[in-house]
Amino acid sequence: MSTHEAATQSAPNNHADSGQQTLRQQILQAFHFRHACKTFDPARKISSEDFATIIEAGRLSPSSFGFEPWQFLLIQNPQLRAQLSENSWGGKRQFASASHVLIGMVRCAPGVRHDSDYIRHMMTEVQQLPAEVVSAKGGFFRTFQEQDFNLLESERSLTDWATHQTYLPLANMMTVAALLGIDSCPIEGFVQNVWEQQLQELTGIDNTLFKPVWALALGYRLTEPGEKTRRPLGDVLHRFD
Repeated sequence: MSTHEAATQSAPNNHADSGQQTLRQQILQAFHFRHACKTFDPARKISSEDFATIIEAGRLSPSSFGFEPWQFLLIQNPQLRAQLSENSWGGKRQFASASHVLIGMVRCAPGVRHDSDYIRHMMTEVQQLPAEVVSAKGGFFRTFQEQDFNLLESERSLTDWATHQTYLPLANMMTVAALLGIDSCPIEGFVQNVWEQQLQELTGIDNTLFKPVWALALGYRLTEPGEKTRRPLGDVLHRFD
């Protein structure tokens, strides 16, 4: 093989390696960029195209068994934000200045029991599984809830399990926002039972079916954050080769 032929064959691989290196750098830059932004620039608004990409990342996020036990509320009305912030010690500045505010709602027990109408709807209407697969998957899900994770010992256990799922779209939306150069702040600093009542009164969502578990403020930073701090990798990753 001539030198020219060897160079020609290796060029695509070199280009692919370079592309992968660039992608890796972009991903890590986004994670260094992301921080819990406490005050946003109220004059800057997220474009409809960028927000559509962020929320689509949430919609496409994974969940246990693919059952998506969540709803997202987009709170853009300033009066609604102000009322919610009265019972949110962790989100007052963010609610007042963010371009967009989302509230993550978990579908709580008994709506996520293995024998609930919602789970059957997900398998038959959304996932469009054939009857024999619905029966088999339903059986696996029942065993998972009853035995593997012991989720049916209380409604709290089942709701907590469903709540864990809602943090997957939350994380994905923050990551996509960072890749788009958009800041975010996840918020748990609110009085949950008060928000349950407020959200039912203000939005009409049934608080016997859904409970608020987090809020996500999105926008553009007003000031630069301090240096990011994290534990070293050796404290986080433990290998067993």
